[in-house]
Amino acid sequence: MPPPKDVVKIAIQMVGAIPQLIELQQTKPLASVLKDVCDAWSLPNAERYALQYADGRQTYITESNRGEIKNGSILRLTTSPDQEAERLYSGIQSNNSDVKTDSLKKLASLSQDVTFAQEFINRNGLKQIFYIVEERNDTGEMLAHALKAFMELMEHDFVSWETLSAAFIKKIVSYVNMNAVDTSVQQLSLSILENMVPASRLLFELVKKEVTLDRLLTHLQVTNAQLQLKAMALLIALLLAATDAERRDMMDYLREKNIRQFIHKNIIHSSEPLGDEMAHYLYVLQSVSLNLCERRMRTSMDPYSQEQRELLQSLRQTAFESESEAPASNFSTERRRSLCAKEFRKLGFMNNSNPAEDLRRAPPGLLALDNMVYFSRHTPNAYSRFVLENSSREDKHECPFARSSIQLTLILCEILHVGEPCSETAQAFYPMFFGQDHFFEELFCICIQLVNKTWKEMRATQEDFDKVLQVVREQITRTLSLKPTSLELFKTRVNALNYSEILKLRQTERLHQEETLAVPVLELRKRLKPELLELVRQQRLLHLCEGTLFRKISSRRRQDKLWYCRLSPNHKVLHYGDVEEGVHSPPIESLPEKIPVADMKMLLVGKECPHTKEKSSGKQNKDVLELAFSIVYDMEEYCLNFVAPTRYEFCLWTDGLNVLLGKEMTSERTQTDLDVLLSMELKLRLLDLENISIPDTPPPIPKPPSNLNFCYDFHHAEQ
Repeated sequence: MPPPKDVVKIAIQMVGAIPQLIELQQTKPLASVLKDVCDAWSLPNAERYALQYADGRQTYITESNRGEIKNGSILRLTTSPDQEAERLYSGIQSNNSDVKTDSLKKLASLSQDVTFAQEFINRNGLKQIFYIVEERNDTGEMLAHALKAFMELMEHDFVSWETLSAAFIKKIVSYVNMNAVDTSVQQLSLSILENMVPASRLLFELVKKEVTLDRLLTHLQVTNAQLQLKAMALLIALLLAATDAERRDMMDYLREKNIRQFIHKNIIHSSEPLGDEMAHYLYVLQSVSLNLCERRMRTSMDPYSQEQRELLQSLRQTAFESESEAPASNFSTERRRSLCAKEFRKLGFMNNSNPAEDLRRAPPGLLALDNMVYFSRHTPNAYSRFVLENSSREDKHECPFARSSIQLTLILCEILHVGEPCSETAQAFYPMFFGQDHFFEELFCICIQLVNKTWKEMRATQEDFDKVLQVVREQITRTLSLKPTSLELFKTRVNALNYSEILKLRQTERLHQEETLAVPVLELRKRLKPELLELVRQQRLLHLCEGTLFRKISSRRRQDKLWYCRLSPNHKVLHYGDVEEGVHSPPIESLPEKIPVADMKMLLVGKECPHTKEKSSGKQNKDVLELAFSIVYDMEEYCLNFVAPTRYEFCLWTDGLNVLLGKEMTSERTQTDLDVLLSMELKLRLLDLENISIPDTPPPIPKPPSNLNFCYDFHHAEQ
C-alpha cells in the first residue's frame, strides 16, 4: 500500500548526534515537528531551532515551502533564522576584525535564503552594511563580503534601490573609479551599479554622471575576464536605460574611442573562449548600434526639406557631373528639368520627375537615401561604374540602381533585425560587425554591387526585379550563416556564391525532394521511419543525460546565476542544482535536487508555463516565451521551470521530456532530424539505382503458362 501523500520519510542530522529517521506529517505544524525533534535529542527551547536542507542551497524550511520536501530528503537541525540574524547582526558590529570578517562572510552566504534575509532586514541590518561601506576605508576581504551580502539581500526585492543614500552610492562609485582596489570589490561594485541603473531614471543619471565611459573602457581593457564582463554588463545597462538621444551620443563617443576594434581584437579574438554572458552582451551592443538606424528607417522623405533634396541631387551630380556640368547652365529651366528627369531615370528612380516619391515608403525611408549617398561618396568609382554601365544597356535590361537600393536596404533591415527589441537570451552576434565602423553602410556597398553582378548573371529584365532580389537575399543569408569574421571575407564568400551556385543548391534540394516523392520510395520511408524515430528518441535521452546549463532570468535583469540539469544514466531521475560560472559539466553527484521521472505528470511550454505568466504583467519578450518550458511533477503538481539557452536546446529538452512521459516528440527539430536520417538512409539504399528511373507501380506479375509440361524428367533422359 503506498504511503499517504501528506507523509514524507526524511532524515534529520545534527552535528555530534545520531541522525533521526522520521515520517514527517505535512499537516502537522512545523513548530510541533521541531519540538518532537528537539525532544528526541533532549534539546530545550525548540523555538530557537529550525530545519534546513543539508545539501545544495541549504534553504530554511518554512510553512510556505515545506511542501517541496521529498521522500529521502536530508535535513539538518540548525539555529533558527531569527537567532542567526540576531547573532550576525551583533557580529558585524564587533570591534574584533576577525569576528567581523567571519560574520560578514557567513552573512553573504545565508543572505541567499529569503527567510533569513527577511529577518536580517527587519533588524535594520542593511543600515549596518551601509555604515561598514560608508564609514570604513577597507578595500579588502571585509569590504568584499559586505558588498556580496548587500547584493544577496537586495536580490529579494524587500528594499527598493531608490532608498540608497547618496553617500553609499558615491562610495560604490569610488571603488569603480579607483585604481588601487581589490578586483573582487570592483567586480561587486560594478554589479551593484548595474542593478541600480534600470531601477529609476534618477539612479541612471547619477551613475552615468559619476562613472564615465572612459572609466568603463579602462575596465574593459584589463586582462581579468570577470572584471571585463562586469564592466561590459554596466555599459549595456546604461545603453538600455538611456533615451534615444543619449544612446546615440554614447555610441558616437564609443565609436570615437574605437571600442569596436578593441572588442574585435581583444575579446572576440582573445585566447580565452567567449562565455555565454559576454556573447549576450556583444549581441545587445550590436542590436543597440544597428537600432540607431531605426529613426531614419521609419522616416519618409520630405520633398520640402532642402537638406534631403540636396542629398538626392548629389546622387545625380556625382553620376553625371562630367556629362552635364558645362552645358547645363546654358539650358532653359524646362530643358534643365527634362535633363534632370532623364538622369534620375538612368539612376533607376521609378518616378523620375519627382524622385522623392520613391523614398516616401517607410521602412526603408531615408535610410535608403543615406546608403545611396554613402555608396556614391565612399566608393565613387564603383557607383559611377554601376550607373553608367546600366545606362548603356537596353532599357529593359538595365539594373535600376535607386529601386534596387531601396529594396536592398529593406532586406538588410529585415535580416539584421533593425528596429526590433533586444532579446533577453540571444547570443547571436556577427564577429565582422565589430571589425568595421559604419558596418551597415559598408555591408550595403558590398551587397548593392552584388545586386548588379547577380542581375547580369541572371540576364534579368525589369520584370525579373523581384526574382533577382530574392536570389540576393538568399546569397546574403546563406553567407551570413557561415559567420564570416570580417567584411572582406563576407565579400569574398558572397561573390563566390553566384547565381549558378544558387541554382545548383536549389536544384539539389528540388531533386532530393522529387526523389523522395516516388511511390516506392514513400513506401520505403514509411517502413524505415519507426526505426529512425527510435534513433532520434535515443539521441534526445542521451542529450538529457549529458545535461545542459540553464540561466536564471528575472523581470529585473539578466541573472548571473546558473543551474544545471541532467538525466541519470538509467533514465529514472532528473538531477539539478545551482552551479558557478565556468562549470560546464558538473558530476551528477554534485547536483543535490532530484525529481523521479515516475513523479513527472506533464510538460508545459510557452505561455502555459507559470514563470512566463508571472512575467506577463511587464514587458514580455517573445524569445523568452519561445524558450520557456516547465515540468509539472508530484501529486501536489509542483513545477520546475526552464528557459532554454537556445531554440536547439529547447527542442532537444522538450522532445526528451516527452519521451520520458511516453508522448510523441513534437518539436520542429524532430522532423528536421528525421528527414536528415531518412534522406541518408534512402540514399544509401538507392545507391545501386543511380540513373535508373523507379517506376511508380511494381511490374505486373506474368500470366501463368498455358501448361506446366516444362519439367525435365531425369529418369527418361537416363534411359
